[in-house]
Amino acid sequence: MHRSKQGMSVHTLDVRAPLHVPYFTPGDVVNNARTASQWLPPMPPARELWYYGGLGALAVAGALEWPVALAVGGATVLLRRSGQQESAERREPTAESASEQVAQPAKKRD
Repeated sequence: MHRSKQGMSVHTLDVRAPLHVPYFTPGDVVNNARTASQWLPPMPPARELWYYGGLGALAVAGALEWPVALAVGGATVLLRRSGQQESAERREPTAESASEQVAQPAKKRD
């Protein structure tokens, strides 16, 4: 029981429960960073980083309005992705087209 200076009393219980405080060792930090970095997409090539960094710098400096910089950057990403998909489709024939080529006999020339 505790008594205050004004003469009021308060009953308390002393409870000692286990308290688990999380902490990280340096090895845990390294392991967690490696695991988290696997979830991230790969870094773009340095040329693209310079390009987007330049767009951002122009927007910050006020030489280019930020909506324009965002539109140019977004359009560039979309065009590069569509170009990569088209070139991949040209390089790899589909399984159907490959089977059609095998199924058709060669034509004889007269």
